[in-house]
Amino acid sequence: MVVAPVELHIVSDSTGETATRLVHALEAQFPDQTFEEVRHPRVESVEDLELAVGRARGRPAVVFYTLVKPELRDAMRRACRRARVHYCDLLGQPIDAVSRVAGVEAQGRAGARAPLDSGYFRRIEAIEFAVRYDDGIGGGLDEADVVLVGVSRTSKTPLSMYLGNLGYKTANVPIVAGIEPPQDLFRINPVKVVGLTIDANRLGEIRTARARNFGGTARQYSELVKIYEELAQAEVVHRRLGCPVIDVSELSIEETAQRVIRTVEQRTRDLQEVQA
Repeated sequence: MVVAPVELHIVSDSTGETATRLVHALEAQFPDQTFEEVRHPRVESVEDLELAVGRARGRPAVVFYTLVKPELRDAMRRACRRARVHYCDLLGQPIDAVSRVAGVEAQGRAGARAPLDSGYFRRIEAIEFAVRYDDGIGGGLDEADVVLVGVSRTSKTPLSMYLGNLGYKTANVPIVAGIEPPQDLFRINPVKVVGLTIDANRLGEIRTARARNFGGTARQYSELVKIYEELAQAEVVHRRLGCPVIDVSELSIEETAQRVIRTVEQRTRDLQEVQA
């Protein structure tokens, strides 16, 4: 088994959502292996795809791609072979198979979507849920698919919105110094609770920049000693909850979301196995 994380490069001429969902299903088949997803959306030229392949060259990596134009698929295949990078064409063979059976050519339109379906309406509902229950407002913890718990400026709100766009109803609960979290947090299904933390110095930088943007000093808000106290309180809450904790210091929203999804799905599977 490869000890180092395997890089899964997702290359698409659109948003990459199709490939990302398939890659998540693939990752679930390897629970003991760690992965790092690297997304390359809006790849529209040979130069773009060669840059993507270049990032995977010499790494323990697999390139997954959804490119509707045959010439780009051919170029990607050649680039991966030259770079000796493992690759998987997620659209090419399915398009060719359907085209042969149907007797018609595919449109080759990047980002083309099927008619509105239940998945679309679930995403809309999940986004509305994230707005309604942002920052501990209104409860909603029992209905949520994911509950994020962390101090201010650990990306809880944008992460909730991003997960909502993927169809996950997400609530978030802030940890505020001197204030006890809502008791409902300790009564809900624990497998859907994920803690967020961040490096104290990084958090200080973020808060100081935010205070400047709003024309104030907000010294207590950004003071390092207070930040350490808040993070210590958050750590206590996380331990009480027994929840996994993700350090967001160096992660993008997309990377954090992927880790949250993997964590919740893995914990759900583990619980189901215990109950079986």
